[in-house]
Amino acid sequence: MENGIFIGGGGADYAEPQHLLLNYANRHGLIAGATGTGKTVTLQILAESFSARGVPVILADVKGDLAGLGQSGSEGFKLHEAFMERAGRIGLSDYAYRSFPVTFWDLFGQKGHPVRTTVAEMGPLLLARLLELTEAQEGILNIAFRVADEQGMALLDLKDLQALLVWVGENRKDLSLRYGNVSTASIGAIQRRLLVLEGQGGDKLFGEPALELDDLFLTDDAGLGRINILAADTLMQSPRLYATFLLWLLSELFEELPEVGDPDKPKLVFFFDEAHLLFEDAPKALVDKVEQVARLIRSKGVGVYFITQNPADVPDDILGQLGNRVQHALRAFTAKDRRDLRHAAENYRDNPRFVIEDAIREVGVGEAVTSMLERKGIPGMAERTLIRPPSSQLGPIDEGTRAALIAGSPVAGKYDQVVDRESAFEILQARAAQAAAEAEEAERAEEEAEVAEREYRSARRYSGTRVSRSSSRSSSSRSPSSRSDSVGTAFAKSFARQLGTQSGRAVVRGILGGLFRGR
Repeated sequence: MENGIFIGGGGADYAEPQHLLLNYANRHGLIAGATGTGKTVTLQILAESFSARGVPVILADVKGDLAGLGQSGSEGFKLHEAFMERAGRIGLSDYAYRSFPVTFWDLFGQKGHPVRTTVAEMGPLLLARLLELTEAQEGILNIAFRVADEQGMALLDLKDLQALLVWVGENRKDLSLRYGNVSTASIGAIQRRLLVLEGQGGDKLFGEPALELDDLFLTDDAGLGRINILAADTLMQSPRLYATFLLWLLSELFEELPEVGDPDKPKLVFFFDEAHLLFEDAPKALVDKVEQVARLIRSKGVGVYFITQNPADVPDDILGQLGNRVQHALRAFTAKDRRDLRHAAENYRDNPRFVIEDAIREVGVGEAVTSMLERKGIPGMAERTLIRPPSSQLGPIDEGTRAALIAGSPVAGKYDQVVDRESAFEILQARAAQAAAEAEEAERAEEEAEVAEREYRSARRYSGTRVSRSSSRSSSSRSPSSRSDSVGTAFAKSFARQLGTQSGRAVVRGILGGLFRGR
Protein backbone atom coordinates (compact mmCIF):
# COMPACT_ATOMS: atom_id res chain seq x y z
CA MET A 1 0.00 0.00 0.00
CA GLU A 2 1.23 3.49 -0.83
CA ASN A 3 -0.06 4.90 2.45
CA GLY A 4 0.66 1.89 4.66
CA ILE A 5 3.42 -0.09 6.33
CA PHE A 6 3.45 -3.83 5.70
CA ILE A 7 3.46 -5.67 9.04
CA GLY A 8 3.02 -9.25 7.94
CA GLY A 9 0.50 -11.77 6.66
CA GLY A 10 -2.74 -12.78 8.35
CA GLY A 11 -5.85 -14.75 7.59
CA ALA A 12 -5.90 -18.22 6.09
CA ASP A 13 -2.33 -19.45 5.46
CA TYR A 14 -1.10 -15.95 6.39
CA ALA A 15 -1.77 -14.75 2.86
CA GLU A 16 -3.75 -11.58 3.70
CA PRO A 17 -1.45 -8.50 3.97
CA GLN A 18 -1.68 -6.61 7.25
CA HIS A 19 -0.85 -2.90 7.13
CA LEU A 20 -0.39 -0.02 9.54
CA LEU A 21 -1.84 3.08 7.84
CA LEU A 22 0.63 5.98 7.89
CA ASN A 23 -2.04 8.62 8.44
CA TYR A 24 -3.08 6.80 11.63
CA ALA A 25 0.43 5.93 12.79
CA ASN A 26 0.42 8.99 15.09
CA ARG A 27 -2.53 7.46 16.99
CA HIS A 28 0.08 5.57 19.04
CA GLY A 29 0.52 1.87 19.56
CA LEU A 30 1.45 -1.06 21.78
CA ILE A 31 3.83 -3.97 21.32
CA ALA A 32 3.35 -6.54 24.09
CA GLY A 33 4.29 -10.12 24.81
CA ALA A 34 6.28 -12.41 27.06
CA THR A 35 10.07 -12.59 26.95
CA GLY A 36 11.37 -14.33 23.82
CA THR A 37 8.20 -14.02 21.74
CA GLY A 38 9.54 -11.53 19.16
CA LYS A 39 8.80 -8.03 20.50
CA THR A 40 12.26 -6.72 19.61
CA VAL A 41 12.04 -7.95 16.01
CA THR A 42 8.61 -6.33 15.65
CA LEU A 43 10.07 -3.05 16.92
CA GLN A 44 12.93 -3.44 14.43
CA ILE A 45 10.72 -3.98 11.38
CA LEU A 46 8.49 -1.03 12.37
CA ALA A 47 11.55 1.22 12.74
CA GLU A 48 12.81 0.07 9.32
CA SER A 49 9.44 0.72 7.70
CA PHE A 50 9.02 4.19 9.16
CA SER A 51 12.57 5.12 8.15
CA ALA A 52 11.95 3.88 4.60
CA ARG A 53 8.94 6.22 4.43
CA GLY A 54 11.04 9.22 5.51
CA VAL A 55 9.86 9.24 9.15
CA PRO A 56 12.59 9.74 11.82
CA VAL A 57 12.47 7.33 14.75
CA ILE A 58 13.60 7.40 18.39
CA LEU A 59 14.09 4.13 20.25
CA ALA A 60 16.03 2.72 23.19
CA ASP A 61 18.33 -0.25 22.63
CA VAL A 62 17.99 -2.11 25.92
CA LYS A 63 19.84 -5.30 24.93
CA GLY A 64 22.14 -3.98 22.19
CA ASP A 65 20.29 -5.92 19.46
CA LEU A 66 18.76 -2.91 17.70
CA ALA A 67 22.16 -1.52 16.71
CA GLY A 68 21.87 -3.96 13.80
CA LEU A 69 19.55 -1.45 12.10
CA GLY A 70 22.68 0.30 10.85
CA GLN A 71 24.00 -2.83 9.15
CA SER A 72 22.50 -4.76 6.25
CA GLY A 73 21.36 -8.34 6.77
CA SER A 74 23.27 -10.97 4.83
CA GLU A 75 22.76 -14.31 3.12
CA GLY A 76 25.34 -15.82 5.46
CA PHE A 77 23.10 -15.30 8.48
CA LYS A 78 21.90 -18.55 10.06
CA LEU A 79 18.22 -17.56 9.66
CA HIS A 80 18.54 -16.54 6.01
CA GLU A 81 16.62 -19.53 4.67
CA ALA A 82 13.89 -19.12 7.31
CA PHE A 83 13.57 -15.42 6.47
CA MET A 84 13.25 -16.11 2.73
CA GLU A 85 10.66 -18.84 3.34
CA ARG A 86 8.62 -16.53 5.57
CA ALA A 87 8.81 -13.65 3.07
CA GLY A 88 7.43 -15.94 0.35
CA ARG A 89 4.71 -17.28 2.63
CA ILE A 90 3.33 -13.83 3.50
CA GLY A 91 3.65 -12.44 -0.04
CA LEU A 92 6.61 -10.10 0.56
CA SER A 93 7.91 -10.39 -3.00
CA ASP A 94 10.34 -7.46 -2.87
CA TYR A 95 12.07 -8.59 0.31
CA ALA A 96 15.77 -7.67 0.29
CA TYR A 97 18.54 -6.93 2.78
CA ARG A 98 19.56 -3.33 3.42
CA SER A 99 20.85 -1.01 6.12
CA PHE A 100 19.24 2.15 7.45
CA PRO A 101 20.65 5.54 8.55
CA VAL A 102 21.20 5.50 12.30
CA THR A 103 22.42 7.99 14.90
CA PHE A 104 23.73 6.47 18.10
CA TRP A 105 23.22 8.30 21.40
CA ASP A 106 24.46 7.40 24.85
CA LEU A 107 23.85 9.23 28.10
CA PHE A 108 27.33 8.09 29.24
CA GLY A 109 28.99 9.04 25.94
CA GLN A 110 30.54 5.59 25.40
CA LYS A 111 28.44 3.94 22.68
CA GLY A 112 27.12 7.05 20.99
CA HIS A 113 27.02 10.82 21.02
CA PRO A 114 26.56 12.26 24.53
CA VAL A 115 23.01 13.34 25.22
CA ARG A 116 22.37 15.93 27.93
CA THR A 117 19.79 18.27 29.29
CA THR A 118 19.97 20.93 32.00
CA VAL A 119 18.57 20.76 35.51
CA ALA A 120 16.27 23.70 34.66
CA GLU A 121 14.88 21.93 31.58
CA MET A 122 14.26 18.74 33.55
CA GLY A 123 12.17 20.74 36.04
CA PRO A 124 11.27 19.99 39.67
CA LEU A 125 8.47 17.48 38.94
CA LEU A 126 10.55 15.03 36.91
CA LEU A 127 13.62 15.61 39.06
CA ALA A 128 11.63 14.81 42.21
CA ARG A 129 10.43 11.62 40.49
CA LEU A 130 13.99 10.72 39.56
CA LEU A 131 15.22 11.30 43.13
CA GLU A 132 12.18 9.59 44.70
CA LEU A 133 11.49 12.58 46.94
CA THR A 134 8.67 12.95 49.43
CA GLU A 135 6.07 15.68 49.07
CA ALA A 136 7.88 17.91 51.58
CA GLN A 137 11.23 17.41 49.84
CA GLU A 138 9.65 18.14 46.45
CA GLY A 139 8.32 21.39 47.93
CA ILE A 140 11.83 22.47 48.92
CA LEU A 141 13.07 21.58 45.44
CA ASN A 142 10.38 23.87 44.01
CA ILE A 143 11.56 26.65 46.34
CA ALA A 144 15.12 26.23 45.07
CA PHE A 145 13.96 26.49 41.45
CA ARG A 146 11.90 29.61 42.29
CA VAL A 147 14.87 31.30 44.00
CA ALA A 148 17.10 30.50 41.02
CA ASP A 149 14.58 32.16 38.68
CA GLU A 150 14.21 35.25 40.87
CA GLN A 151 17.94 35.79 41.25
CA GLY A 152 18.84 35.00 37.65
CA MET A 153 20.96 31.95 38.44
CA ALA A 154 21.00 29.30 35.72
CA LEU A 155 20.66 25.69 36.90
CA LEU A 156 22.64 23.68 34.38
CA ASP A 157 24.30 20.75 36.16
CA LEU A 158 24.20 18.95 39.48
CA LYS A 159 26.80 21.16 41.17
CA ASP A 160 24.57 24.18 40.49
CA LEU A 161 21.67 22.51 42.28
CA GLN A 162 23.87 21.27 45.14
CA ALA A 163 25.33 24.75 45.74
CA LEU A 164 21.89 26.35 45.58
CA LEU A 165 20.53 23.90 48.16
CA VAL A 166 23.38 24.90 50.50
CA TRP A 167 22.30 28.52 50.01
CA VAL A 168 18.68 27.63 50.74
CA GLY A 169 19.76 25.88 53.93
CA GLU A 170 21.80 28.87 55.10
CA ASN A 171 18.84 31.18 54.49
CA ARG A 172 16.05 28.85 55.57
CA LYS A 173 14.67 31.26 58.19
CA ASP A 174 14.14 34.08 55.72
CA LEU A 175 12.84 31.74 53.00
CA SER A 176 10.44 30.02 55.40
CA LEU A 177 8.66 33.32 56.00
CA ARG A 178 7.95 33.64 52.30
CA TYR A 179 7.55 30.08 51.02
CA GLY A 180 6.77 27.95 54.07
CA ASN A 181 8.86 25.72 56.26
CA VAL A 182 12.31 24.83 54.95
CA SER A 183 13.76 21.91 56.91
CA THR A 184 17.49 21.23 57.04
CA ALA A 185 16.67 17.52 57.35
CA SER A 186 14.79 17.62 54.03
CA ILE A 187 17.62 19.54 52.37
CA GLY A 188 20.07 16.94 53.64
CA ALA A 189 17.88 14.14 52.26
CA ILE A 190 17.81 15.79 48.82
CA GLN A 191 21.60 16.23 48.89
CA ARG A 192 22.06 12.54 49.70
CA ARG A 193 19.79 11.58 46.82
CA LEU A 194 21.83 13.79 44.51
CA LEU A 195 25.01 12.03 45.64
CA VAL A 196 23.43 8.65 44.85
CA LEU A 197 22.34 9.91 41.44
CA GLU A 198 25.85 11.23 40.80
CA GLY A 199 27.30 7.85 41.75
CA GLN A 200 25.00 6.14 39.23
CA GLY A 201 26.31 8.37 36.46
CA GLY A 202 23.32 10.71 36.48
CA ASP A 203 25.65 13.71 36.60
CA LYS A 204 26.46 13.01 32.94
CA LEU A 205 22.81 13.65 32.04
CA PHE A 206 22.95 17.27 33.19
CA GLY A 207 25.04 19.94 31.50
CA GLU A 208 25.72 21.67 28.22
CA PRO A 209 25.65 21.53 25.27
CA ALA A 210 22.10 20.27 25.76
CA LEU A 211 20.38 18.14 23.14
CA GLU A 212 18.75 20.11 20.33
CA LEU A 213 15.48 18.47 19.34
CA ASP A 214 16.02 19.32 15.67
CA ASP A 215 18.85 16.76 15.61
CA LEU A 216 16.25 14.04 16.16
CA PHE A 217 14.30 14.94 13.00
CA LEU A 218 17.05 14.44 10.42
CA THR A 219 16.83 12.48 7.17
CA ASP A 220 19.64 11.24 4.94
CA ASP A 221 20.40 12.28 1.38
CA ALA A 222 18.04 9.62 0.02
CA GLY A 223 15.17 10.92 2.12
CA LEU A 224 15.17 8.07 4.64
CA GLY A 225 14.36 9.05 8.21
CA ARG A 226 17.27 8.66 10.61
CA ILE A 227 16.77 6.11 13.39
CA ASN A 228 17.97 7.59 16.69
CA ILE A 229 19.17 4.72 18.88
CA LEU A 230 19.74 5.39 22.57
CA ALA A 231 22.21 2.86 24.01
CA ALA A 232 20.36 1.72 27.14
CA ASP A 233 22.10 -1.51 28.17
CA THR A 234 24.12 0.33 30.84
CA LEU A 235 21.39 2.87 31.50
CA MET A 236 18.96 0.09 32.40
CA GLN A 237 21.03 -0.57 35.53
CA SER A 238 19.40 2.65 36.80
CA PRO A 239 15.80 2.05 35.69
CA ARG A 240 14.44 5.22 37.30
CA LEU A 241 17.01 7.32 35.40
CA TYR A 242 16.10 5.52 32.15
CA ALA A 243 12.37 6.10 32.55
CA THR A 244 12.75 9.72 33.66
CA PHE A 245 15.04 10.61 30.77
CA LEU A 246 12.69 9.18 28.14
CA LEU A 247 9.72 10.87 29.77
CA TRP A 248 11.62 14.18 29.76
CA LEU A 249 12.37 13.71 26.06
CA LEU A 250 8.73 12.98 25.31
CA SER A 251 7.65 16.01 27.35
CA GLU A 252 10.11 18.25 25.50
CA LEU A 253 8.71 17.10 22.16
CA PHE A 254 5.23 17.87 23.43
CA GLU A 255 6.20 21.35 24.62
CA GLU A 256 8.29 22.42 21.64
CA LEU A 257 6.57 21.03 18.55
CA PRO A 258 3.85 23.02 16.77
CA GLU A 259 0.38 21.70 16.05
CA VAL A 260 0.07 20.00 12.65
CA GLY A 261 -3.40 18.44 12.87
CA ASP A 262 -3.72 15.10 11.06
CA PRO A 263 -0.67 14.70 8.79
CA ASP A 264 -0.39 12.16 5.99
CA LYS A 265 2.43 10.53 7.95
CA PRO A 266 4.03 11.17 11.36
CA LYS A 267 6.80 13.71 11.80
CA LEU A 268 8.43 11.39 14.33
CA VAL A 269 7.78 8.01 15.95
CA PHE A 270 8.88 7.39 19.54
CA PHE A 271 9.31 3.82 20.86
CA PHE A 272 9.31 3.51 24.66
CA ASP A 273 10.78 0.09 25.51
CA GLU A 274 10.32 -1.45 28.99
CA ALA A 275 7.35 0.88 29.42
CA HIS A 276 6.37 -0.63 32.76
CA LEU A 277 9.32 1.24 34.33
CA LEU A 278 7.54 4.50 33.58
CA PHE A 279 4.50 3.63 35.65
CA GLU A 280 5.89 1.61 38.56
CA ASP A 281 5.33 3.53 41.82
CA ALA A 282 4.65 6.67 39.79
CA PRO A 283 2.69 9.42 41.58
CA LYS A 284 -0.71 10.29 40.16
CA ALA A 285 0.53 13.70 38.98
CA LEU A 286 3.11 11.99 36.79
CA VAL A 287 0.70 9.44 35.35
CA ASP A 288 -1.73 12.28 34.58
CA LYS A 289 1.04 14.10 32.73
CA VAL A 290 1.85 11.03 30.63
CA GLU A 291 -1.84 10.64 29.78
CA GLN A 292 -2.03 14.31 28.77
CA VAL A 293 1.02 13.96 26.53
CA ALA A 294 -0.31 10.76 24.93
CA ARG A 295 -3.67 12.37 24.31
CA LEU A 296 -2.39 15.60 22.75
CA ILE A 297 0.97 14.90 21.15
CA ARG A 298 -0.62 13.05 18.21
CA SER A 299 -1.84 16.41 16.88
CA LYS A 300 1.81 17.46 16.76
CA GLY A 301 2.61 14.59 14.42
CA VAL A 302 4.34 12.32 16.95
CA GLY A 303 3.39 8.67 17.37
CA VAL A 304 4.27 6.97 20.67
CA TYR A 305 4.58 3.18 20.87
CA PHE A 306 4.91 1.45 24.24
CA ILE A 307 6.74 -1.88 24.42
CA THR A 308 6.14 -4.04 27.48
CA GLN A 309 5.50 -7.64 28.48
CA ASN A 310 1.88 -7.26 29.53
CA PRO A 311 -0.74 -4.67 28.52
CA ALA A 312 -1.73 -4.55 32.19
CA ASP A 313 1.58 -2.71 32.81
CA VAL A 314 0.05 0.37 31.15
CA PRO A 315 -2.70 2.30 32.98
CA ASP A 316 -6.14 1.96 31.37
CA ASP A 317 -6.46 5.69 30.62
CA ILE A 318 -3.26 5.53 28.57
CA LEU A 319 -3.96 2.08 27.12
CA GLY A 320 -7.16 3.49 25.65
CA GLN A 321 -5.09 5.94 23.57
CA LEU A 322 -3.10 3.18 21.82
CA GLY A 323 -4.87 2.42 18.54
CA ASN A 324 -2.34 0.17 16.76
CA ARG A 325 -1.56 -3.06 18.61
CA VAL A 326 0.74 -6.03 18.20
CA GLN A 327 0.18 -8.67 20.88
CA HIS A 328 2.72 -11.47 20.99
CA ALA A 329 2.19 -14.55 23.12
CA LEU A 330 1.35 -14.32 26.82
CA ARG A 331 1.93 -17.24 29.14
CA ALA A 332 -0.69 -18.12 31.75
CA PHE A 333 0.96 -20.05 34.57
CA THR A 334 -0.91 -18.49 37.51
CA ALA A 335 -4.39 -17.22 38.28
CA LYS A 336 -3.14 -13.64 37.88
CA ASP A 337 -1.62 -14.55 34.50
CA ARG A 338 -4.99 -15.89 33.34
CA ARG A 339 -6.77 -12.72 34.45
CA ASP A 340 -4.19 -10.59 32.63
CA LEU A 341 -4.58 -12.74 29.52
CA ARG A 342 -8.35 -12.35 29.61
CA HIS A 343 -7.96 -8.58 30.08
CA ALA A 344 -5.57 -8.37 27.11
CA ALA A 345 -8.02 -10.26 24.88
CA GLU A 346 -10.88 -7.93 25.82
CA ASN A 347 -8.98 -5.00 24.28
CA TYR A 348 -9.39 -6.38 20.75
CA ARG A 349 -12.22 -6.36 18.25
CA ASP A 350 -13.59 -9.91 18.01
CA ASN A 351 -12.81 -12.12 15.03
CA PRO A 352 -15.43 -14.88 14.39
CA ARG A 353 -12.75 -17.24 13.05
CA PHE A 354 -10.98 -17.74 16.39
CA VAL A 355 -11.09 -17.01 20.12
CA ILE A 356 -8.73 -14.13 20.82
CA GLU A 357 -7.78 -15.33 24.29
CA ASP A 358 -6.76 -18.72 22.90
CA ALA A 359 -4.86 -17.10 20.03
CA ILE A 360 -2.80 -14.89 22.35
CA ARG A 361 -1.86 -17.97 24.35
CA GLU A 362 -1.02 -20.10 21.30
CA VAL A 363 0.80 -17.84 18.80
CA GLY A 364 4.42 -18.85 18.21
CA VAL A 365 7.63 -16.85 18.10
CA GLY A 366 7.41 -14.19 15.39
CA GLU A 367 3.65 -14.46 15.28
CA ALA A 368 1.18 -12.07 16.95
CA VAL A 369 -2.43 -11.02 17.28
CA THR A 370 -2.60 -7.64 15.56
CA SER A 371 -5.18 -4.89 15.30
CA MET A 372 -4.48 -1.73 13.30
CA LEU A 373 -6.67 1.32 12.89
CA GLU A 374 -8.66 1.31 9.68
CA ARG A 375 -10.16 4.20 7.72
CA LYS A 376 -11.88 6.80 9.89
CA GLY A 377 -9.88 5.53 12.84
CA ILE A 378 -11.99 2.42 13.42
CA PRO A 379 -10.12 -0.38 15.29
CA GLY A 380 -9.37 -3.22 12.92
CA MET A 381 -10.54 -6.76 13.57
CA ALA A 382 -8.06 -8.90 15.50
CA GLU A 383 -5.96 -11.07 13.21
CA ARG A 384 -3.34 -13.77 13.73
CA THR A 385 -0.36 -12.33 11.85
CA LEU A 386 2.99 -13.77 10.86
CA ILE A 387 5.39 -10.82 11.26
CA ARG A 388 7.62 -10.00 8.29
CA PRO A 389 11.40 -10.62 8.60
CA PRO A 390 13.77 -7.67 9.08
CA SER A 391 15.92 -6.32 6.25
CA SER A 392 18.72 -5.08 8.52
CA GLN A 393 21.00 -7.24 10.60
CA LEU A 394 19.30 -9.19 13.36
CA GLY A 395 21.47 -8.74 16.44
CA PRO A 396 24.29 -6.43 17.61
CA ILE A 397 27.11 -4.98 15.53
CA ASP A 398 30.83 -5.01 16.29
CA GLU A 399 32.57 -2.03 17.91
CA GLY A 400 34.43 -1.08 14.74
CA THR A 401 31.20 -0.75 12.76
CA ARG A 402 29.60 1.26 15.56
CA ALA A 403 32.60 3.61 15.73
CA ALA A 404 32.46 4.18 11.97
CA LEU A 405 28.74 4.97 12.07
CA ILE A 406 29.27 7.40 14.96
CA ALA A 407 32.13 9.14 13.13
CA GLY A 408 29.97 9.53 10.01
CA SER A 409 26.97 10.90 11.87
CA PRO A 410 25.71 14.40 10.93
CA VAL A 411 26.08 15.47 14.59
CA ALA A 412 29.61 14.09 15.04
CA GLY A 413 31.64 16.39 17.32
CA LYS A 414 28.73 18.63 18.22
CA TYR A 415 28.13 17.29 21.72
CA ASP A 416 31.53 15.79 22.54
CA GLN A 417 33.02 18.61 24.63
CA VAL A 418 31.29 19.70 27.84
CA VAL A 419 30.72 23.47 28.17
CA ASP A 420 30.68 24.86 31.72
CA ARG A 421 29.52 28.46 31.49
CA GLU A 422 28.67 30.73 34.41
CA SER A 423 25.70 29.43 36.34
CA ALA A 424 24.44 29.16 39.92
CA PHE A 425 27.58 27.48 41.26
CA GLU A 426 29.94 30.10 39.84
CA ILE A 427 27.69 32.99 40.94
CA LEU A 428 27.48 31.74 44.52
CA GLN A 429 31.21 31.01 44.56
CA ALA A 430 31.96 34.57 43.43
CA ARG A 431 29.71 35.98 46.13
CA ALA A 432 31.50 33.88 48.73
CA ALA A 433 34.93 35.03 47.52
CA GLN A 434 33.88 38.69 47.64
CA ALA A 435 32.41 38.32 51.13
CA ALA A 436 35.57 36.52 52.27
CA ALA A 437 37.72 39.44 51.10
CA GLU A 438 35.47 41.92 52.91
CA ALA A 439 35.54 39.83 56.08
CA GLU A 440 39.33 39.57 55.98
CA GLU A 441 39.62 43.34 55.58
CA ALA A 442 37.25 43.92 58.51
CA GLU A 443 39.18 41.46 60.67
CA ARG A 444 42.47 43.17 59.82
CA ALA A 445 41.04 46.55 60.79
CA GLU A 446 39.81 45.16 64.11
CA GLU A 447 43.20 43.62 64.85
CA GLU A 448 44.94 46.94 64.13
CA ALA A 449 42.49 48.66 66.48
CA GLU A 450 43.26 46.16 69.23
CA VAL A 451 47.03 46.69 68.80
CA ALA A 452 46.57 50.44 68.99
CA GLU A 453 44.47 50.06 72.16
CA ARG A 454 47.15 47.92 73.82
CA GLU A 455 49.93 50.36 72.90
CA TYR A 456 47.95 53.28 74.24
CA ARG A 457 47.35 51.57 77.56
CA SER A 458 51.03 50.56 77.93
CA ALA A 459 52.07 54.17 77.27
CA ARG A 460 53.85 53.26 74.08
CA ARG A 461 51.69 55.65 72.13
CA TYR A 462 51.48 59.29 73.31
CA SER A 463 49.63 60.91 70.45
CA GLY A 464 46.92 60.18 68.05
CA THR A 465 43.33 59.24 68.52
CA ARG A 466 42.49 56.46 70.95
CA VAL A 467 40.53 53.80 69.15
CA SER A 468 38.44 51.59 71.36
CA ARG A 469 37.32 48.07 70.47
CA SER A 470 33.74 49.15 70.88
CA SER A 471 34.12 51.85 68.24
CA SER A 472 35.74 49.32 65.96
CA ARG A 473 32.85 46.97 66.41
CA SER A 474 30.42 49.82 65.86
CA SER A 475 32.18 50.67 62.64
CA SER A 476 32.07 47.04 61.67
CA SER A 477 28.36 46.90 62.40
CA ARG A 478 27.83 49.70 59.93
CA SER A 479 29.74 47.82 57.21
CA PRO A 480 28.03 46.17 54.25
CA SER A 481 27.80 42.91 56.24
CA SER A 482 25.18 44.26 58.67
CA ARG A 483 22.05 42.35 59.61
CA SER A 484 19.95 44.66 57.44
CA ASP A 485 21.45 43.23 54.31
CA SER A 486 19.23 41.42 51.85
CA VAL A 487 18.71 37.68 51.77
CA GLY A 488 20.79 37.59 48.58
CA THR A 489 24.06 38.24 50.54
CA ALA A 490 23.35 36.06 53.55
CA PHE A 491 24.90 32.97 52.00
CA ALA A 492 28.08 34.85 51.18
CA LYS A 493 28.31 36.24 54.76
CA SER A 494 28.06 32.75 56.18
CA PHE A 495 31.05 31.74 54.09
CA ALA A 496 32.88 34.87 55.16
CA ARG A 497 32.50 34.08 58.85
CA GLN A 498 33.91 30.60 58.24
CA LEU A 499 36.82 31.84 56.16
CA GLY A 500 38.21 33.72 59.18
CA THR A 501 39.96 30.61 60.46
CA GLN A 502 41.96 27.79 58.90
CA SER A 503 39.27 25.29 59.90
CA GLY A 504 36.66 27.53 58.29
CA ARG A 505 38.55 27.43 55.02
CA ALA A 506 38.54 23.62 55.22
CA VAL A 507 34.75 23.65 55.66
CA VAL A 508 34.32 25.83 52.56
CA ARG A 509 36.47 23.50 50.52
CA GLY A 510 34.34 20.61 51.72
CA ILE A 511 31.16 22.33 50.50
CA LEU A 512 32.30 23.84 47.24
CA GLY A 513 35.71 22.44 46.33
CA GLY A 514 34.52 18.85 46.45
CA LEU A 515 32.00 19.57 43.72
CA PHE A 516 34.84 20.00 41.22
CA ARG A 517 35.98 16.38 41.57
CA GLY A 518 35.87 14.47 38.36
CA ARG A 519 35.65 17.60 36.26
